[in-house]
Amino acid sequence: MLGLVSTKTTRVESVDEIIGRLKDATAHIPAEQLALSTQCGFASMVDAHPDLTEDVQAAKLDLVAEAATAFWKA
Repeated sequence: MLGLVSTKTTRVESVDEIIGRLKDATAHIPAEQLALSTQCGFASMVDAHPDLTEDVQAAKLDLVAEAATAFWKA
């Protein structure tokens, strides 16, 4: 499981960034053995990062789904 989407910032990475990171990982591990997720849960950052709104969190989770779909269907 690769935690490639940051839960520490409000910036939502691009699908291309995440796919690039996944491709980098395939130099070490076959794609069929990889999985994609966020770095960790969002709960630990809610108090420390009030700008990490539910909308930002939802966008990051959508990014995980979109990047995974694009990477594994390619």
